Amino acid sequence: MRRAIAVAALCLSGACTTPAQVAPGPVQAAPTPAAQADAGPLSIGETFTMPSAALNETRRINVYLPPGYQEAAAHRFPVLYMPDGGMAEDFLHVAGLVQVGVGNGTMRPFILIGIENTERRRDMTGPTTVEADRRIAPRVGGSAAFRTFIRTELMPRIRERYRTTDETAIVGESLAGLFVVETFLLEPALFDTYIAFDPSLWWNGQALVRGAGERLRAQPVAGKTVYLASSGDAGLEEPIRTLAADLRASEARGLRWFYHPMPEEKHATIYHPAALRAFRTVFKPAS
Repeated sequence: MRRAIAVAALCLSGACTTPAQVAPGPVQAAPTPAAQADAGPLSIGETFTMPSAALNETRRINVYLPPGYQEAAAHRFPVLYMPDGGMAEDFLHVAGLVQVGVGNGTMRPFILIGIENTERRRDMTGPTTVEADRRIAPRVGGSAAFRTFIRTELMPRIRERYRTTDETAIVGESLAGLFVVETFLLEPALFDTYIAFDPSLWWNGQALVRGAGERLRAQPVAGKTVYLASSGDAGLEEPIRTLAADLRASEARGLRWFYHPMPEEKHATIYHPAALRAFRTVFKPAS
């Protein structure tokens, strides 16, 4: 049963303040029931839950349908998947970018599928031999099972519920960016476009990066698109540059790739501006 996603509150200025930051002023009376009688939920999409045999748990999926989806009953749309896709995670601001980009003609319309986290550090990481990595969470190294969930359970469900084309993409930042890169290197056929911002390629002593060239030579990459962006935070850019060099070597084999350093951004600020730039680059409408 579908139900509307409700947004309880919005900080319209982009920066919420605490009571200590607000100058003293007159005490305002609480709104009366009559004043609130015309209030209602603000719906931006749909949400549903689904059981997962691969993960042995129930997962919540948030969905944003692009402008025109309801009216274009015969039209099908590509799908953009995003880990970290909960309402308290990155779903709202990425849905906003899709809405604005489609509306102003700077990106093609996509159905956005947000996968809400349960154990983020378990799902986004592969195996590791580094003891410090193992201490970041009670369980790590579950990326293969998470990928199985996406491939065998979530994708068929989305194709069943919505009018989709065969085109798929995935976007993620930090550990979710690590999952995006790992998926491209291990199973490039799963998505058509891979978008990663500040991916945590330090994981497992950068083993994923060190083996990237060999994996790229061993797997077909023609027709795939990879977009990378890095912030100015120390320790994150170097392995991304190394990966970009391997991608450059695969360009002759039909790989389309982009690497945009964003030294003015921090790890905590890169997602939104990088996603805006990425969507305009890789999802640009045909002229």
